[in-house]
Amino acid sequence: MMQERVLVVDDEEAVRSLVVTLLERSGFTAASEANPEEAMRHLRSDSSVDIVMADVMMAGGDGLSLLDQIVLDFPGTPVVMFTAVHDIHVATSAFRRGAVDYLLKPFERKQLISVLMRAAEHRRLRRQDLLYRANLEEIVAARTRRLRTAMQDLERSYDITLEAMGDALDLRDAETEGHSRRVTAYTTALARDMGLNAEELRMIARGAFLHDIGKIATPDCVLLKPGRLDDGEMSIMREHCERGYRMVRKIPFLRGASEIVYAHQESFDGTGYPRGLKGEEIPLGARIFAIADTLDAITSDRPYRKGVSFAEARAEIERCSGRQFDPKIVEVFLRIPTRRWEELRAELLRISPVRVSAALCRPEELAVEVFAEGA
Repeated sequence: MMQERVLVVDDEEAVRSLVVTLLERSGFTAASEANPEEAMRHLRSDSSVDIVMADVMMAGGDGLSLLDQIVLDFPGTPVVMFTAVHDIHVATSAFRRGAVDYLLKPFERKQLISVLMRAAEHRRLRRQDLLYRANLEEIVAARTRRLRTAMQDLERSYDITLEAMGDALDLRDAETEGHSRRVTAYTTALARDMGLNAEELRMIARGAFLHDIGKIATPDCVLLKPGRLDDGEMSIMREHCERGYRMVRKIPFLRGASEIVYAHQESFDGTGYPRGLKGEEIPLGARIFAIADTLDAITSDRPYRKGVSFAEARAEIERCSGRQFDPKIVEVFLRIPTRRWEELRAELLRISPVRVSAALCRPEELAVEVFAEGA
């Protein structure tokens, strides 16, 4: 405590000299100024001042106004007011405005030291509190970072599991191998061009990747039948939307994606299945997916036909605008040059499955070098 540096502010030289002498004899380091203006100049140039003692009434300015300025500019510096005016209202005002103590003239050396010791303790406790708060904030920030990292790791592990589920479906239905990865990339690219944020992109990417997951429960005699399905078999095949929805919705972080799984075969005009949803009754992600799904279906080879060009697929999607597809989303799709879809498909053939899996966590980064233009 004896190392505290005190600034004494009083317009009477005799008072300043007396107080400084008393302080120095008691082990303090002291300096003095004659008015509030000089005091503020001193504080701005000398960061070592620990405590300020200021007279309430000075010829060169108001001590309470000085108090206000110190509280505003140097909030960690305790201020002790002293005065010869015995007025409870002045004292009350000083405390309300931030003074830590109040001393009446004339005062004894013992009173002065006692007041300054309390001010020094106040400063110490305040600094300790600020340090505690800073340390607490750092602890909270560090734990938040660790929690965020753990959540990201958990999310990645979920998505690796999702890819394993998709791969299991590919093994059952070799005819559409790679379809889930392609439609995930196409859906994400289209959604990004629509201005959706990263969280929405992640949800839509997962819904697109898992859209056919319900086919795991479809009998082989139906799923793998080489010829045309009869009405009964078609009815069984159409159950995969609801089956997939029931599977996926049980996983909390996939609830949004499950709505895409449920509605991915709906048509904008209400002629789709399983619920015959129409227009904006269909979730946005499912409306975006419908275009991406058709784009891949038309441009991919099948045992019974060869895939056609992206230009032909583009024309077919435009033709079905307002019937199978949302016209507003078709407009966004048509603004994307055909070569970008061609480059994205080529990129998907080049990159590893691991990168495609990682894109389920960060779909906004998928093939970013291909879709950087106009994104």
